[in-house]
Amino acid sequence: MSTNDDAFTTLQPGERAEHRVALLADTQNLYYAARDEHGAHVDYERLLAVALRGRTLAQASAYVVEREGDRTAFPFITKLSALGYRVHRRTVRVHRSDDEGRLVLEGDWDLQIAADMVRTLGHVDVIVLASGDGDFVPMVKLAQEHGVRVEVAAFRAATSQALADAADRVVDLSALPGMFVQNS
Repeated sequence: MSTNDDAFTTLQPGERAEHRVALLADTQNLYYAARDEHGAHVDYERLLAVALRGRTLAQASAYVVEREGDRTAFPFITKLSALGYRVHRRTVRVHRSDDEGRLVLEGDWDLQIAADMVRTLGHVDVIVLASGDGDFVPMVKLAQEHGVRVEVAAFRAATSQALADAADRVVDLSALPGMFVQNS
């Protein structure tokens, strides 16, 4: 992958400005990958620019997990909304207890993101999936069977190889200048 910024922010061969793009951002997946690899947060304004690269935005959705009664996510949600993302919110819930009796929490959005991928078919030319989760491979293949190009924008070290192999293009967010805002 090139680290030349133009490769990430301008139209590439075969891409056209009239291509309609749906960006589906799994914020929990991106949060942990950015935190664990870089000690930083993703710049979602930059992510949107990288996903579009001069193409037409049809939809930008961000899937957010919140803890019951915790208001610390509110500024993040407000920022996403101001940037034009449709924000989907879910409260984390107790999934089960592990062998030591610790609570295992669940708040993933995989099923909803997959459903939204299906909903975009026939309405977009490109789906940009901002997640490295390999669970999306069957949905990537389904979208491609319907003539939709699927690009993955994620942190390469935290991206499933099967997902990278299935995607039409993989953008390694780690390689992009300006992709992070530092933790405060």
